[in-house]
Amino acid sequence: MSDSPSSPYTPGNPDVIVLDAKGLRALAHPVRVQLVGLLRKHGPSTATRLAERLGVNSGTASYHLRQLAAAGFVEEDTGRGNARERWWRSIHRSTYFEGIDLVEREPEVALAYLQSVAAVHTLRVQRAVNEFQTMPRPWRNAADMSDWALRLTPEETVRLRDELHDVLARYRRDVPEEAAVAPEGAERVGLITYILPELDAPVPGADPAGDPDGDPDGGGGTAGTGPS
Repeated sequence: MSDSPSSPYTPGNPDVIVLDAKGLRALAHPVRVQLVGLLRKHGPSTATRLAERLGVNSGTASYHLRQLAAAGFVEEDTGRGNARERWWRSIHRSTYFEGIDLVEREPEVALAYLQSVAAVHTLRVQRAVNEFQTMPRPWRNAADMSDWALRLTPEETVRLRDELHDVLARYRRDVPEEAAVAPEGAERVGLITYILPELDAPVPGADPAGDPDGDPDGGGGTAGTGPS
């Protein structure tokens, strides 16, 4: 959801699919988001194997794979398949959501897509937390779950987002050509970044200019903010 210079999206990049309204509709389901993710991470697979990973039946996985194929996210891997079982592969490595115009044109579909992505991210976090105690100590020490509350303008927020992406771009991506030359001990590490505007809701009936003679907090206490 970024157009920063470090984004993997560039016009005509065959490894990236840029979402349009059709693509949004196709991905507006958590199972489909997970199917695309599994094929990108682990390579070609069958509906049966993917269904086992996701805890759904193979018919459900097959249906969603066909819908993803119709939208251009996956395709049949004819070099592996046979008459009894189809193999599927991802066509792209990344999905790019430009967002603003699509959100205005297709608000319900865009919301469903974002909710699907958030649901899948939640599952990934829960899985990592569940595995935390059994991780080798160096990986437990490397793991991190942090959040901050900042007060920024939209322009500052965009700059922060782009700087974060620039930092991530300096590190090795989990793609075959880079994984092949990774040092011993390197593993897949997931990073999920959110920038969440939490806009102050106006108080009904309040004077936007405030009460110059009163307590700015509206009471006798002291307002404060910090990491949530």
